[in-house]
Amino acid sequence: MTSGGIRRSVTAWAAAACASFGTAAWANPEPNQLNMTKGVSEWSPYALHMVGFWVCVVIGILVFGAMFVAMFRFRKSRGAVAEKWTHSTKLEIVWTVIPVIILIVLAKLATGGLTSFADTTGSEMTIKITGYQWKWRYDYVDYKGKGVDKVGFMSKLEESSDRTRQLKSNLDPAKIQVDGYNTYLLDVDKPLVVPVNTKIRFVIVGGDVIHSWWVPALGWKIDAIPGIANAAWTNIKEPGVYRGQCAELCGQDHGFMPIVVKAVPKAEFEQWLTTQQDEAKVQKAAQTAQTAPAPANQG
Repeated sequence: MTSGGIRRSVTAWAAAACASFGTAAWANPEPNQLNMTKGVSEWSPYALHMVGFWVCVVIGILVFGAMFVAMFRFRKSRGAVAEKWTHSTKLEIVWTVIPVIILIVLAKLATGGLTSFADTTGSEMTIKITGYQWKWRYDYVDYKGKGVDKVGFMSKLEESSDRTRQLKSNLDPAKIQVDGYNTYLLDVDKPLVVPVNTKIRFVIVGGDVIHSWWVPALGWKIDAIPGIANAAWTNIKEPGVYRGQCAELCGQDHGFMPIVVKAVPKAEFEQWLTTQQDEAKVQKAAQTAQTAPAPANQG
């Protein structure tokens, strides 16, 4: 191949790579998606990921570019004669100092990101997440400084996916869709409902074995470990439905415990929360009435 052909091939590859990596799914992972999900929360590692990616691209172009130039321009068949020098102190200083500077910059960015991600102070809402074999439990602890009374529920794989996954069900997974999006093994019976533009603290624990709560659009995943409470936060900026899965092998049905987060406007969430609290009060009153001792007969 001529040098011109090599140049055209490299240019075409770079253009294709930029087209592929320059786009990303906003909400949910898509088939053949190559890049990290951008994320919809206030803090997302996407920007740091792209900085690291382009640093690697530039380094790759410089290193492999120099290698290909040396291979094709200074090859023996063209009469090139090897130099006799053994080393250059200036070059050694340059290719030592520059990588150190790059590593320091990346380390500073990563440390700042991790510090921000771990800082749950100033949260307007707290939700406790408990992982079980093989489902999730969500308990709303507080909202805007006020405790939430008995709003919590189990969230498990929705019924149509559960029937389809059974051996010899003869059901077609491609037919399980929501708004044209295939939700086979990605939908639940009860999603986690949260408000947008609200800093939400998640307290994540394991109820039996280690699980991992992972929603790519939120930009992080946290292990749910029995006896240990891990914390993280998010502030979702766009209403929508964001899907995830357990990311820690936790047993036989590990692949059948999806996560669905439904982000809605604040007014809609507050109405939903009020409804849930009212239903919890009615259920509590009914249970109290059932367990109350019958009045003694008076005669």
